[in-house]
Formats: sequence, structure tokens, C-alpha cells
Amino acid sequence: MVKFYKSLFFLTLTVSLYAESSYTLQNSNFTIDNGSFTYNYNRLRLDHSYYNDNYFSKFIADGVNYYSHSYTESAEFDLLKSQSSDTPISTQSRFKDYGDGEIQAKVYRLYGGYGDGKNRVVVGLQNITMGVGRFWNPTNLFNPKNIYALEPDETFGVIALSYTRYINDTTSLNVVSSIKEDETLKYALRYKTFLKYADLAVDLLYSDNTKMIGYEAEANLFDTGVEVRSEGAHIRSHLQNTQDEIKLSQAVLGAEYGFVNGVNLTVESLFSSKSFSETQIITNLDSEILQNMTNSKFYAGASLSYTFNIFLDASVLYIDSFNSEDPFVSASMTYTLNDFNSFVLGVLSKGEQTYYLKYQLAF
Repeated sequence: MVKFYKSLFFLTLTVSLYAESSYTLQNSNFTIDNGSFTYNYNRLRLDHSYYNDNYFSKFIADGVNYYSHSYTESAEFDLLKSQSSDTPISTQSRFKDYGDGEIQAKVYRLYGGYGDGKNRVVVGLQNITMGVGRFWNPTNLFNPKNIYALEPDETFGVIALSYTRYINDTTSLNVVSSIKEDETLKYALRYKTFLKYADLAVDLLYSDNTKMIGYEAEANLFDTGVEVRSEGAHIRSHLQNTQDEIKLSQAVLGAEYGFVNGVNLTVESLFSSKSFSETQIITNLDSEILQNMTNSKFYAGASLSYTFNIFLDASVLYIDSFNSEDPFVSASMTYTLNDFNSFVLGVLSKGEQTYYLKYQLAF
């Protein structure tokens, strides 16, 4: 089975590199001040897409550079370097120290597949989508987002074989098999359908260390224009460092409404049957349920975004646990000059404040 996955991975790589296709380049440059360090982070991204009738492939590769000797010598950067994808094949090179900074190359996504309207098959390094939450996704144990990060949706891919059967316009069945770094397998099944007033889904996941059963629900609140959503998961997992079994239930409840004047409001809460200490979290960074290991049993958050015009957007996010934790605040202003250039000025605050300026160039 392991050889089968590796063969599929390299076959996808070959197709992606040699098929006739289109390419785009995107450069994202961040200047960041977190109170302790001021440093520059630059990511050059090559995005290759290929489509031929019902066949497709995607190849995204990054070259990243961290510039600031004081930052690359810090414990914070050591923690960043220790993070890697949970895959048997390394998706990133080692960091290269050139004195004032460090550089790295990595494969962000690499997959190919087939889709004909009734069936969709994807194999390779990909993103597995589960859950409906905007801030938290307790059901997603593949590519969980980190709402506290500078770029929450920048997540490691997983090497997986994913098959979706579209039974009709409102019903689908998705089956996933992924291979982990230790060459064991993780399986998932998601059945989604529309039932009277809501989209509903059942999620199942199984691996050697973790078992999960979950649900998803989305609906419009009568004729108000408010979209409500919820997801939840009951998880049993053995922590890899201690082999202690954790039993954990989590649920998300949220709502979203778009006003006619361009304001969009999202509110969401996370409920957890168990909380974890900082020591438990730090000593289990390789755990499949790391993103589910929260410091508090309850969180509530709200985000507000506003479009001033076609060039200028603003957003703010506030999350609080209502205990000894500092609330998290993220605010940003985005100026889109044209289709190729944009600027973002932002701040993240959780006890300490981090300011950043992002310039993105696409060509």
C-alpha cells in the first residue's frame, strides 16, 4: 500500500511537470514587527494548472526567505522550522542559512485527478475539506486552519486518494485515504445531503491513533437572510508521546449575515468538553488532534468586514475565551491597486502585538 501511494505521487508529479498547462507567479512579501523582532518574510509561489477535458492537475511550489539574523536565531524560528507535513515523503527542503537569513523550498500542493460531474477522483498532495465552521473546524483532522495565524488558510497538504460520488444535485459521498509520515493510513468518509431545510453531513474518521464521528449542518434562517451553521465531533485519540487516550467532544455554532451596504458580520462559538495546558499542547505538536487541543472549554468570536469601494476593504476579528487568556484581535486594511498588485496593513494581538505590511504581486 505504501509503494502504491508513492507511485501515484510521482506519477502526479510527472504529469504536472510535462503536460501543456498555464503558469502563474505570485510573490508575497511581509514586513513583520512582533515586539521582539522585526523581520522580512518573502514567499515566491509558482502555481501550475492543467485541464484536458475531464482531467486536471495542480502543482504549487514555494520558495521562502526569512531575513533577519536575530529572528532566525530565535526560539520562535526554531519552533517554526520543526513543523512539517505529516507525509512519508518530505515536502520541503532543509533551511539554508546564508548569514543574515534563511531560505527554504517546498511543494505546497501536487495532485492530479479526473471529474465528470458524477465522479471526482483526486490523488496526491492536496487539501481535504471537512467542516463548515469559519473560525474552527473540529471535524477536520487533515488540514485544520489556524485562525490565530497570519495566514490561517496556509496549511500543510496531505498525500491522499480522495473519491467523491455525486449521487444527485444535493447528495454526495466522499471517501478519503491518506498516508501519514509513519506510513500508516488514515481513512475518512463524508456523506452530505439536503434534508427539508438544511444541508446535513455525517463525518467518520479512522486511524491507528484516532477515531472520530462528526456532523455538519448549514441552513438559512427562514427568510431573514441569516445563514446559520454548526459542526461537531466526538474524538478518541491516543497522544503519540504518552499514549494516553483522550476523549473529547467539540461543537461549533455560528451565523453569518451580509448587509446591503457592504458590511458582512460573522459570529461563531466553540464548545469543548476538555481543555489542555500549554505543556500538554507543546509536548504533542505531532498529534493528529493538535488544533483541537484548546486552552479553554469555550470560545466566542466575531468578524466584521466592510468593502468601501472596489479598491479598499477592511476587516476585524475578535475572539475571547472569557477566562485568564488574553483575547485575540486581528485587524487589516487591504488596498487593491489592480489585478496584479495589492497591499495589506494589519495587526495581530494576543497579549503582545504583531504589526505587518504585506505587498503581493501576481504575474
